[in-house]
Amino acid sequence: MNFWDQVFLDNTIRQYTAVVAVILVAYIFKRFFGRYVSSFFFFLMRRMGRVIERQAFLALIVEPVENFLFVFITYFSLRSLTFPKFLSVSFLSSDTPTIIEGIGELLIIGLFFAMVLRLVDYIAMVMEKKADLTPEQDDNQLVVFFKDFLKVIIVIIGIITIIKIVFHQDISNILAGLSIVGAAMALAARESLENLIASFIIFFDKPFTAGDLLKVNNITGTVERIGLRSTRIRTVDKTYVTMPNKQMVDSMVDNLSLRTHRRTEMKLLLDRKTGSSQLNSVIDGIKSVLQDRRISDYNVLLNDITNEGYLITLDYLSIELEFKGFNTMKEEINLRIVKLLEELNVEMAGTEKTIRLIRDQLSSPEGNV
Repeated sequence: MNFWDQVFLDNTIRQYTAVVAVILVAYIFKRFFGRYVSSFFFFLMRRMGRVIERQAFLALIVEPVENFLFVFITYFSLRSLTFPKFLSVSFLSSDTPTIIEGIGELLIIGLFFAMVLRLVDYIAMVMEKKADLTPEQDDNQLVVFFKDFLKVIIVIIGIITIIKIVFHQDISNILAGLSIVGAAMALAARESLENLIASFIIFFDKPFTAGDLLKVNNITGTVERIGLRSTRIRTVDKTYVTMPNKQMVDSMVDNLSLRTHRRTEMKLLLDRKTGSSQLNSVIDGIKSVLQDRRISDYNVLLNDITNEGYLITLDYLSIELEFKGFNTMKEEINLRIVKLLEELNVEMAGTEKTIRLIRDQLSSPEGNV
């Protein structure tokens, strides 16, 4: 008998050699095949009018395409062989060949959908670059949101495909069963569904976007990410807070980034020894200090007369919104008001306290301390 026609484990050596050769060639040239197929996809997307970067596209797509093609070729090469009868063992309602075939199909489907997910990542990356060209942050966050949402849909489709092909189940019966199970899960996962719906409300109503400075539920911070379930906020203390989207929608949210001015209020309690002419000079001087190009409006008045002194209140609206610049301006105004009080020789109430101890004259030196 010819050497190549000798049978070993229900297959000839010729068959084994052919299968090993195909697998070896697939492994050696998988990089070439992967880049060729990826370049073909790139060509199709360019013909569809998509402006994309070749290197970035290949960096994301080549690896999953390589793995998919190698496993695909290996699977169908091994299927050409006859499974040895003595290795066929029944297990529950299946047998060894069916289980191995199912594992192969599972790998192919999984790698295929991994390739699709990489494609979604690339499309999202292209859209993010386009969104960066606009000054608004809404587009950027919307891309991230729909990328996550689309990935969830693809994963669900992948699971249904595995159930259909690998486990040979009727999808219609499964979907009918899932509708009942889904209703029960919807009741059990009501809070998660409410957060999901709230995320859509946030994106379309746009009470805030990524990058906005918010104050909600005694928490002040910058929105870093809006997800399907929650919103991530970096607080002023640099901690990372996760807020459920439902709570972000139901709560009173103060979007500090959308304010047009910053308001400052100050109270000055002057000593009772201050004369009326000095009070007029103080009020006029403060008004002169507040006549600044960074201040759009202000109020200064003698608000109250108390036993402790004269209460002057002032408030002003600043067009300086940046935090550091606002604090610098506020410090400058405070120092100019202090200098004004020094020039007018006006003291604040309670700045000088004289404590006098009165005691009886002691009759003996021993009583002196």
